[in-house]
Amino acid sequence: MYFPVVVILTSLVSVDTSAPRTFLWQEVGNPSCVRCCGASDEPAEPPKKSRVKEYVVHPMPRVQPRIEMSILKGDKGELGGKGPPGVSGKEGERGSQGSQGFKGQKGHTGPPGYSCKIQYSAFSVARRKSLHSTEYYQTVVFDTAFVNLYDHFNMFSGTFVCYIPGIYFFNLNVHTWNLKETYLHIMKNNEETVILYAQPSDRSIMQSQSLMLQLKEKDEVYVRMFKRERENAIYNDETDVYIIFNGHLIKEMDD
Repeated sequence: MYFPVVVILTSLVSVDTSAPRTFLWQEVGNPSCVRCCGASDEPAEPPKKSRVKEYVVHPMPRVQPRIEMSILKGDKGELGGKGPPGVSGKEGERGSQGSQGFKGQKGHTGPPGYSCKIQYSAFSVARRKSLHSTEYYQTVVFDTAFVNLYDHFNMFSGTFVCYIPGIYFFNLNVHTWNLKETYLHIMKNNEETVILYAQPSDRSIMQSQSLMLQLKEKDEVYVRMFKRERENAIYNDETDVYIIFNGHLIKEMDD
C-alpha cells in the first residue's frame, strides 16, 4: 500500500502573518475507501487515484524598503550669515578670590604736577567829585579805579559783586564838608552793616570805617548815603582824592 504525499513549498523569505496572502490551486491525492476485512484472503484491488482541487493559502513575503543615504545626500551648502545676538543671561554668582599675582615692575616717573590754583579778588576805587544827597537813598558811584581785579567791582553801578565765596575786608574813607552832615552806610545786599557818620562842623575832617564780611556768590557790597533833615554831603576837590572805597578777599571758602 502507499499513501499520497502532500508537498508543501517553504519560502526562504521571512513571512509576516499580517502580510497579504495569495490563494493557489494545488492537487492532492484523495484515497478511496479500502476494504480491510473480508471473507476472502484475496487482496483487494488497489485504490484508484482521484484528484481534488483545493485552495492552499501561501502568505506573500513582506518587502522592507531600504534607502541608501549616501546616494540621496546632496552637496555641502554655503555658510549662513551671523544671526542676531540672543537675550543676555542672568548674572552669575561671584567667584572666589584668585591667588595673588606677581609684583609688577616699577613705573616711570610722571610729569610734574600743577600747584593749587589760588583765586584772588580785590578792588580800590575813588571819587574825584563832591557829592550831595539828592534822593532819600543814593548809591555812591566812583569814577576812578586804582585796582579792579577781574572787574569784580562794577564802576557804573558802584557795586562790588562777589564771585569767589569767602571772607572779605572792606574799608571806606571820606572827607566831610563844612557845616554839613555826613551819613553813609556800607551795605551788604539790602542790609545796613556799618555806618560812617560825622556831625556838622565848621571844620572838614577825614572819616574812616572798615569791617570784614563773609560773602556768598552773587552777594553785593556798596556804599549808600541818604537825605535827612540836614544836608548830607561828602567833599573832594579837583586835585586830591579823599573818597576811597577798598575791598579784598582774605580767605576763600565753600558756599
